[in-house]
This record gives sequence, structure tokens and C-alpha cells, in this order.
Amino acid sequence: MNFSRILTAGGLACAVLALTSPLGRPAAAASPPVIYVDQGDEWTETVREDYYSRDQGSRLIPMAWIAALKQPDGKPFLADNLSRYGYLPNKGGEYPLLPLGFNVAAGPDGQTLGMTCSACHTRQIQVDKVPYRIDGGPAIADFQTFLSDLDAAVGALLKNKDAFNSFSVTVIGPKPSEAAKAKLRGEIEAWYLPYHTIVSKSLPADPWGPSRLDAVTMIFNRLTGLDIGTGPTHIIADNIKTADAPVRYPFLWNAPIQDMTQWPGFSPNGNSLLALSRNLGEVFGVFGIFHPKREEGIFGLRMDYLANNSADFLGLQKQEKNIIKLGPPKWPWAINESLAIRGRDIFNWSTEKGGCVDCHGITKGKFRSLEHETWGTPLLDVGTDTREWDKLGIQVKTGVMEGAFIPLLTKPLKPVDSAFNVLGTAVIGSILQHSIPLLLDTMEDAGDLASDVPSWLKSPELQALKSLAPPVPTADPASGSGTSTSSSAASNVYESRVLEGIWAAAPYLHNGSVPTLADLLKPAAQRTASFKIGQNYDIENVGLAVEQTQFDYVLKTTDCSNLNSGNSRCGHEYGTSLSADDKKALLEYLKQL
Repeated sequence: MNFSRILTAGGLACAVLALTSPLGRPAAAASPPVIYVDQGDEWTETVREDYYSRDQGSRLIPMAWIAALKQPDGKPFLADNLSRYGYLPNKGGEYPLLPLGFNVAAGPDGQTLGMTCSACHTRQIQVDKVPYRIDGGPAIADFQTFLSDLDAAVGALLKNKDAFNSFSVTVIGPKPSEAAKAKLRGEIEAWYLPYHTIVSKSLPADPWGPSRLDAVTMIFNRLTGLDIGTGPTHIIADNIKTADAPVRYPFLWNAPIQDMTQWPGFSPNGNSLLALSRNLGEVFGVFGIFHPKREEGIFGLRMDYLANNSADFLGLQKQEKNIIKLGPPKWPWAINESLAIRGRDIFNWSTEKGGCVDCHGITKGKFRSLEHETWGTPLLDVGTDTREWDKLGIQVKTGVMEGAFIPLLTKPLKPVDSAFNVLGTAVIGSILQHSIPLLLDTMEDAGDLASDVPSWLKSPELQALKSLAPPVPTADPASGSGTSTSSSAASNVYESRVLEGIWAAAPYLHNGSVPTLADLLKPAAQRTASFKIGQNYDIENVGLAVEQTQFDYVLKTTDCSNLNSGNSRCGHEYGTSLSADDKKALLEYLKQL
């Protein structure tokens, strides 16, 4: 099942794909070239291309399978570079049939398709039909439909004998034996069981829509539902909850220098280990392989977190170095300078007067590294949708990780514990097990360390990992819903980021419930109740244009009477009492941040 064989000139899949690839289409009017928005001198073409394809350890599906897989209409699943889901072409990539953010990794069983952070954090917008690329921007991509369509395609393949026979010829070669086909079917069924389990139990009936996903619940579901059960399947289906707290993809510029990250601000930031923990959690969420097992004596961890772990630690570190070079996008159109100067003054007013600087100004953050300073990231309850906080309280069965802990850093996991604690233990354990041997010169040192782990764990950087497990709302395990039963004062706070590049991040609020910055300056009761999502951009109102043609989707939001819907447009009523002229000036200043 070698993908390279399928891509040979005579390969059946290649011939079929050519019929629907850009090179195989009849000549059409040339589209305007993509304009790459200025994101600083360090963001070079070389860095950009590495960012698009850098392997991080995601292992979604064997490449040979998805190259041969069909849509219901008979077209290849990979037709149109997956642009139907909003993913962007990667013309400089090694595999031109794949969009950017999708990569092919070699492994013992052949080549595997994976995803990188650029799939979800690269944006393209259009003004007057001219496309503008914004690297690190929140993707306008429909991940839920991609997941469900892939599930349906593989499910249909397993049910249709003729389709499977044709698929077998493409993957195995001409005239495959019955034994070879049976082996292939068994491998696909083994892949499909966990994938179908998480897709069927996670995805909500009210879809996330383009530009949003419930990342927190999906990471919890992936780790606790598919990875920590007993063999051979490792599945604990009861741990999988409905992922119905969608949020907008965050932007990545300045992410390395925030002192807190993630929308609820639960992830401390500011040194290399904390960055690795943030990125490792992402890999677990986008189909990294992770099956820990009990094993005594591994540096005092009592678990082998690398027994079957596909995370590419070097790739994660290199990707973080890429993102450090990523600057905020500069507004590519004309600015009314005098109006922007007036807007700067308004931005610097106090919150009571309608200004922004109290929450979104640049201030010094917590000290966590000698490498660089961080920016303060206030965590505030500004009356916005509360649904994501419910998910932080999800309780799960801990499976093979029951009793696991990190000396001096975490407590032993109970039979039923918070999904957050399971994730924190898995992430910290994986990092320590990977990192400790790299810090030692000889195996004799490793033996010494095994009896003296506590002294090593007292280092300041490692102690910062303690804050990966902040207090979160508790949930009622009997309900299985993950609904918070706590009224903790820390609940419902979300990060207030520095606003550099905010013009490129619509829709707004953490759940993407407000289409433009102009709309955000209105009282919640006056904000747009439903809107289309797509690449068309509104320069005047700074955000999504009213008319969109990319997707057949309308996001319907709720008002303040349903604050826990996941789609509430309520909250953040700052600047709403400014005059129309002051709002216009403020918007002009926000364009140039």
C-alpha cells in the first residue's frame, strides 16, 4: 500500500484524480494570484512553506487508502484539494493533490496522511475577487463536514462489495488475491472502528459550521475515548461526549508570547516546555497515535507514555520556532491616517469611557523564561457564551491511566477523574519521558536519575507545568453530560488578547458569534442574529461580508436568554455607547494594529 505507486503516471488513482484536479480541467479564465499579506521580515517564503507542511505527529489515515477513496458521486475523495471544505491549495507542497496543512509521513506500515496546525490556522479572504493569504489566521474551514464525509466514505466502502473490489485493485495492484483483500479489509475495519466511534458520538446535530470547532471536547474525546482503554481497541466509548461548544480558531501570531493561551486561558505559556505541552495536546486532538501502558521504573513515572506515541517532538519544536517568526498581518488597503490617530486616542480611553487598552493593551506578563518576556493575558468574564466552560468539567473513566501521576507535579488519577487531569498527566508524562534521556550523557546517568527524579523535577521550568491543571468546574459523573455543577468564581472567564491583527480574525468573540468588529460595537440585542460565513471580506465593517458563496451555511446565534447555547452573541458590551463617529475612528485604528 505505497502511495508513491498510486501516484505513478500509470496509476489508476492518479489518472482519475487528474480529471478533477486543476491541471485536468478545461482552460478557464485565470484567477487573480494570491496576495500574501505582509507579516514581517522574518516570515520568509522558506519559513512559510515549512509551516504549511511540518510534520507534528498526526496520523489520520493511510495515504494509499484516501488516495483511492471515492465520494458518493464517484469522484475521488481528494478531488479539488479538499477545497470544498475550505482548505487551501499548497502549490509548493510535495504532494500537489493535498491542501496546505495536510502532510504525508512515512512509517513502518507505509505512508500516512496527517494534519498540521496550518490546516486550522491559515486564512484566505477576498476583496473584489482578489484573494489575500493570512498565515496563522483562523481558518475558514468546515472540519465537521470533512470528518463526517470521511466516515461516510469509508463506511460505504466496507458495505459495497463492488466498490471494495475496485478499491483493492487501486491499493494492492491488479488481480489481488482473496487473502490480500481480506487482510486489507481487516486493516480498514480496525481503523474504522475507533474513527466511526468518535465521529458518531462526538459530532453535534447542530453543526459547528465553517471557521469553528469544539477543540476542547474533541481532544478530550480523542484521548480518553480512543487511547486509554485496554487492548486491542483501547476504546472507552462512554468517555466520548457531544462536542457542542464550538469556538472560532484562534490566530497564532503573538501566541508564543502570551502568558496564557486557549480561549478559557487554561494553558500557561512562556517557555519551551509549556509551548511543547500546548502543541502536544493539539497532536493528540488531530489523530496522533497515543496508547500508554503501565510500566514501573521509567524515570519514576510508573507509565510508559511513549510505548505507542506518534508525536514528533522535534517537529513540534521546529513548528514553534516558525510561529515565533510569524508577525501580525498588516492591513493591505489604504488607511485614513487622521481618523486612525483619533481612533488610537479612543482605544486608550478607560473601559468605562468605551476604550480598549485596559483589557487589550500590551502589558508585561508572568516571568516563565529567560528567552523572552510574555504579554499579560487577562482572564475576564465579560458575559459571553458559557458553554465551553462546561466542557472543562467533564469526568471520565481513566482506564489504563488509573493511578498515574507525575512526582511533585500531579496527583494520582482516580478511577473516574476530570478529562483535564487525564490530558495534563498524559502531556506532562510524555514530555518528561521524551526529554529526560536527552538531558543525560550516559545510560549510567539515567540510572542515577531514576532514583533521584524529585531533585530533577524541582527545576523552575518543570515546576511551571503544575499550572497545566488549573481548578475547573466539577461535573456530575452520573449525568455523563459534562455539565458543570460548580458555581466557581473562576468559571466563564476567557482570554483578553492583545489586538494586533484583529482585523483578520472574524467572526468575533470566542465562539465566533459576531460577524464584524462594527457589529461587536453594538449592544448584544442589536447584533446580527444570523449570518453567512466565507472568504468575502468587508473593509468598512471589518469582518465578514454579508454576501458569501463559498459555503451553503448560515450561523444562527442566540441572544442573552440562552447564554449556554454555544452560539450566544451576548456579552462584551464595550464601546457600544460610543458615538457613530467615534466607532468609525476606533475601527480605523484597529485596522492598522
